[in-house]
Amino acid sequence: MNTNIANINKVSRYGLAATFIYHGLIPKIVFLDAVEVALTNAHWGLDASWASPMAGVGEILLGALIALVRKALWPVYLAAFALLALLLDVAVVEPELLSGAFNPVTTNGLALCLCYFIYISEQSEAEQSKA
Repeated sequence: MNTNIANINKVSRYGLAATFIYHGLIPKIVFLDAVEVALTNAHWGLDASWASPMAGVGEILLGALIALVRKALWPVYLAAFALLALLLDVAVVEPELLSGAFNPVTTNGLALCLCYFIYISEQSEAEQSKA
């Protein structure tokens, strides 16, 4: 892989992984955030004291897969699907969150850009290996 493209892939993968790991660990496990509690409680009355940390573990695992399974795109596809689904979920369940600072539109949008950069850099590598 071209060095520049390889660097884009690496930075994008690690950035996307760090986003999932941070959002799984800090606002869901270490400091259970009030917004997380509100969103979790809005879903079928789930108890945020256990549901949010369980979701956090899932996000941490997904982040680890994105970082460690470097030759596969399926964790990136899973991340993109989750980002879109969660954005739509917030838009339906708590639409007022979409207008706040550091809202899901900007965070999920930027994370989706990282998914795209990973995909494009992987495709570029595949094309170069055929040549």
